[in-house]
Amino acid sequence: MSSLNGDAITNTPVMVPAAGLNFYALQRGETPRTLFIHGFGGDLHTWDRVFSYLDPDLAALRYDLRGFGRTPCPDSIPFRHSDDLLALLDSLAILQCDLVGVSMGGSVALNFALNHPQRVRSLVLISPGLMGWEWSEVWQRQWAKIVATARAGKMDRARQLFYSHPLFFSTRASDAADDLYDSIMRYSGQEWLQNFEQPSLPDVDRLLELKRPTLLLSGGCDLSDFQVIADLLSACVENIQRIDFPELGHLIHLEDPQACAQSVQTFLHQQQTVHQH
Repeated sequence: MSSLNGDAITNTPVMVPAAGLNFYALQRGETPRTLFIHGFGGDLHTWDRVFSYLDPDLAALRYDLRGFGRTPCPDSIPFRHSDDLLALLDSLAILQCDLVGVSMGGSVALNFALNHPQRVRSLVLISPGLMGWEWSEVWQRQWAKIVATARAGKMDRARQLFYSHPLFFSTRASDAADDLYDSIMRYSGQEWLQNFEQPSLPDVDRLLELKRPTLLLSGGCDLSDFQVIADLLSACVENIQRIDFPELGHLIHLEDPQACAQSVQTFLHQQQTVHQH
């Protein structure tokens, strides 16, 4: 990993060698222990709005998942995002971290915390999915249409369909619409063509095992699949705080980045205070 000196500037680009790849990341601070994980079709820049409101002293790292942004996804090599995260932490010599994940990134963070609880201090889950989740028939039909369009050689049309997905209806009506559109237009669509991610057993069956302090941010206008997941987490996770945003949808971190950043910052400060005592 590129080394940083005491004069390191905010958002320093770094390449982190891990799991046989170079993961593209932006680092803030010399010894980051808070990692931000983006959602499907996004990249690390979807956190730009949140980072503009976070305390500059928060040492953090956000990275492009395998196959997204500037991180490649070699053909025919099976992988799991949570395994990549473990390799990333080992490469960075981070023994224990705070994880902040949105949507698919939330499912990665949660899966990692269940698999490697000793490596996680706390979790922030923003409109999270769940590994191995049985999606509703409506969701599956909408997703199948996008995939079929991409595999028919109409990738630009597939991206447009994804942007038009009901998942993003409230974001499209917000001042973050252009940011969302640009993010989706940057997405290669590789996972629609051929997905080498290995399937996982349903994490819903393991939620009672999650003991790490968890903050759940949920939008009142989110789709029913994610509302159900949020309710399951609230019911099953022992040490969880939940904040609902009734007027927001799935992408809370884009629609109200200031409120999102404040919620994350307050929670992380609480955990730091607890550990100091």
